[in-house]
Amino acid sequence: MSDGTATVEDLDVRLEKHRVELTGYCYRMLGSSFEAEDAVQDTLVRAWRSYDKFEGRSSMRSWLYRIATNVCLDMLTAGNKRARPMDLTDSTPLAQAALTPRADNTWLEPMPDARVLPTVADPAEAAVAKESVRLAFMAALQQLPPKQRAVLILREVLAWKASEVAELLGTTVASVNSALQRARATLSESGGGSAAARAATSDPLDEEQQKLLDRYVAAFEGYDMAALTALLHEDAVMTMPPFDLWLTGPADITGFMTTLGAACADSHLVPVAVNGLPGFAQYKPEPGTGGYTAWAVQVLEISEGRITGFHCFLDTQRWFPLFGLPLQLEGQGDEGEERA
Repeated sequence: MSDGTATVEDLDVRLEKHRVELTGYCYRMLGSSFEAEDAVQDTLVRAWRSYDKFEGRSSMRSWLYRIATNVCLDMLTAGNKRARPMDLTDSTPLAQAALTPRADNTWLEPMPDARVLPTVADPAEAAVAKESVRLAFMAALQQLPPKQRAVLILREVLAWKASEVAELLGTTVASVNSALQRARATLSESGGGSAAARAATSDPLDEEQQKLLDRYVAAFEGYDMAALTALLHEDAVMTMPPFDLWLTGPADITGFMTTLGAACADSHLVPVAVNGLPGFAQYKPEPGTGGYTAWAVQVLEISEGRITGFHCFLDTQRWFPLFGLPLQLEGQGDEGEERA
């Protein structure tokens, strides 16, 4: 043991300090909020149990990342790749729209920023961290073989040296550099590494972006399709996991909202920080009660003053507790207190 005087409480505190950044790492590796948290818990348990073998030749942080990498690689041996609807099927015209669900383990899952983005002093470092959990970049990561994925995250996102990554993976610097080159090429081909794919939102949101969001809330809560159309990019995409349907363009998106999605009229939106992007928890009116029930976590992608992506994650029993949100809101009179 490198520190024979460490108490159980001291060790718990030292391990816990790394939870958020490890969760961010495992989330990027696995594409699943809940699998990432399970992986981190497994990592911390393994570290706690084997701490007497930790000799301090590396930092505790790099030791924990080695354990977390092994946990994630083990979990990825099944070969499942998390995806978005547009990664699996062609866009569907509104006239042919059908809501066909797929299994939970199909989908790239949303994640609250607070669970994966540790507080850092360097604005540039914070910006890279946010960009690297945005949905398009996360989806591109899932296309990489697991070890390439680990190399890319450690080198490009976490800024580890090639020698440090080689030591962590038990390989050579040349092998790490080769894996990084292949990973970059794959991301470039998929478009997932481009600035446009990562969504052009500033941190914090600039005045124009905040105005756009304010207009979006007014349009959505008022179910004003003309106002919403004015906010959507001509190539805007709407997705609704666990359904594999996805729609392209303002006409089909607003057409869906006034037909199959008509029950969402008069909803309330509560801001959330999700995947480094602006988002909202949507509460749909509950007929006959005057209250509202959880319906979706919305994640918005913005570029060039328009909404380019409108992603609704519908499994509220999973997502709302993850974001610390209630599944029900009272009537409009009490709703402000609930949303605070």
